[in-house]
Amino acid sequence: MENNRNYFVAIALSVLILIGWQFLYVNPKIERERAVAEMQAELDKSKPATAPETAPSGAATAPSGSAIPGTTPESREAAVSQSARVPIETDALLGSINLTGARFDDLKLREYHETVDRSSPIITLLSPAEAEHGYFAELGYVGNESTGQVPGPQTVWTQEGTGKLTMSTPVTLSFTNDKGIKFVRTISVDEHYMFQVTDSIENPTAAPVSLSSYGRITRFSKPTTPSIYVLHEGFIGYLGELGLHEVTYSTTEKETTVAPGSATSGWLGITDKYWATALVPPQTVPYQTRFSHFTDGRPRFQADFRQDAITIAPGQKGEVKNMMFGGAKEVPVIDGYKTSLSIPRFDLMIDWGWFWFFTKPMFQLLDFFFRYFGNFGVAILITTIVVKGVFFPLASKQYASMANMKRLQPKMEELKAKFGDDKMGLQQAMMQLYKEEKINPLAGCWPILLQIPVFFALYKVIYITIEMRHAPFFGWIQDLSAPDPTSLFNLFGLLPFAVPHALMIGVWPLIMGITMFLQMRMNPTPPDPTQAMIFTWMPVVFTFMLASFPAGLVIYWAWNNTLSIIQQSIIMKRHGVKVELFSNLKGMFGKKADPAK
Repeated sequence: MENNRNYFVAIALSVLILIGWQFLYVNPKIERERAVAEMQAELDKSKPATAPETAPSGAATAPSGSAIPGTTPESREAAVSQSARVPIETDALLGSINLTGARFDDLKLREYHETVDRSSPIITLLSPAEAEHGYFAELGYVGNESTGQVPGPQTVWTQEGTGKLTMSTPVTLSFTNDKGIKFVRTISVDEHYMFQVTDSIENPTAAPVSLSSYGRITRFSKPTTPSIYVLHEGFIGYLGELGLHEVTYSTTEKETTVAPGSATSGWLGITDKYWATALVPPQTVPYQTRFSHFTDGRPRFQADFRQDAITIAPGQKGEVKNMMFGGAKEVPVIDGYKTSLSIPRFDLMIDWGWFWFFTKPMFQLLDFFFRYFGNFGVAILITTIVVKGVFFPLASKQYASMANMKRLQPKMEELKAKFGDDKMGLQQAMMQLYKEEKINPLAGCWPILLQIPVFFALYKVIYITIEMRHAPFFGWIQDLSAPDPTSLFNLFGLLPFAVPHALMIGVWPLIMGITMFLQMRMNPTPPDPTQAMIFTWMPVVFTFMLASFPAGLVIYWAWNNTLSIIQQSIIMKRHGVKVELFSNLKGMFGKKADPAK
């Protein structure tokens, strides 16, 4: 009895936390952000654009000719076609570099599609500023009167030679200003998503020149799907000694600018759930950083840095090296850049959360089995077995303690009859009985408590990692990161009508609910009416609650319940305790007792 009480209290508290968090925080947050997004979209349509784009702030003057597009955004195709460009074509990327400003403002990801249908359009990451969803990265300089005009947003570069940017063929751009200072930019790209940008600056004048490099990532709209609490989307940067900075869009909308300060290493940019764009400044020269929201014209978000000035002596050359990442947040690729390019903590681009020491190993285990079996669903099933194996000694003790508790039921009933309404005496007698029998009355809570951190770690992995995006299982599950697309209420697609989101109770949530129901029926039904009600309705509550969760998580829970039933049955038989499952089911579905007897 005491064991069952603790068991159900733990379950009830867990469910209340999950449901409360979902309905009191997550859902209202999503609705607020959706309303803000809709209001901002209306403002975007009505505001005039008269002010210039803002370059990184500081004592130096801003880039010249930095005009911002008008209020009526053009189509993406029209915006791309209106300027001279250098094509980009690699195994992973497709797009072009705008020769005006040498901007990265046309970038698509060849390996990723908008839906599970491979014929759907590939993902568009960057677009020109003139497009509705403008999003670009730019590198330039801030000069002064002695330097003359330096490369900025409106600088028209000249390509030296012809050809496209590929993994094996870098491109070279050049610009000579009114003072005769020559800028030569060499751009290369690897087989994934990292661009190397090397500027050679030649000073033929008789005086030294001093100038500062800057970089910015500018975005004219937020993601259309609001983020949730388990994942950061927005500004991000690891700024050397300043550490990791994660700034939300809403923060900059309220405060206009967040300026972390000066750093001498690191990176900064904008991250989405699966994609990111980041700039890696030179790692030896200090630079100032900021994350901003501008409303002077078309509202936009901007992450930028401005490097401390460098001086180039007369007749000498200087060199500035930057890197730009634009692509998918693939775990091995991101981790590889951290090591091969010595980019400090670039792995933090992926939001593993506070419990990264548990979440990331969970992904690595899943990824190991995926590479062996070729299916993330199968990897989830095998990972569950491994986790059950790791916790087997502890689980054995727990189930053994539960079995011993059941053997004590007759003695506990005797104590209840003996002490009657003397609750204090009954409690003391029970504790003495537990001590004599060497039983832990809280053992029943541990199976649930152990399952919760594994559940959340797996949820985090399935939700944040691009490897799980559009990953199929078998049958109708073509995306483990999305909910089961079937529904009981239209007979799983047999009836020709759409089902409201709240009633999307698919096959796998039903399987999970059934396995949970069977697992709970392994124990005797509590005599207390409240506990019995929780005992009966808990699987139904979980079925509806988990129906909107990723299918991969529901498959894990169903499979974990199945393994727990098998494990508990074996342990109970070893201890000579009756497995209550079949008796409970027979009692539920058999003839009801005559209340008159």
